[in-house]
Amino acid sequence: MVSDRERERRNDAVYAEHKRAVAAGEKRVLRKTRTGELHSYRSDEIGFTPGRGQAQVSTWWGMGILMLFSACMFIGGCWLFQLPLWAGEGPEWGALWVIGLSGFFTPYAFNLARDEYLATQVRKRRGSPKPGTGNVDIDLLELGQENHRGMST
Repeated sequence: MVSDRERERRNDAVYAEHKRAVAAGEKRVLRKTRTGELHSYRSDEIGFTPGRGQAQVSTWWGMGILMLFSACMFIGGCWLFQLPLWAGEGPEWGALWVIGLSGFFTPYAFNLARDEYLATQVRKRRGSPKPGTGNVDIDLLELGQENHRGMST
């Protein structure tokens, strides 16, 4: 129970610091770390957020592997599209789906991997912890602080 109260105090302090930084015009993101603590990240310390409709991978090199797989699919789709042409037939139009989807995903995955790599380097330099998945509900923090104050008086 003591550790929960101590964590709440630390989270309240981080949230207060976050609100001051945002009020001062800084671009900040309030997230939980891998250990469950709150942390106010600068915008350049956040790469991509796994599990939020983007990627389910959590590292830059994992996203790089998906990018390479997608690039191979693009090359294979182009080969399948042109293969009947070498035999004197019409192109394989169904391969355009593979070409289109992988052609979209390859640069998208590259941008996500690059952003996460740069954010990882910035976090290492600043000593920031690795973020966890998902965002923090600010409304619940506000309600928790009001309830916390009401209980201590």
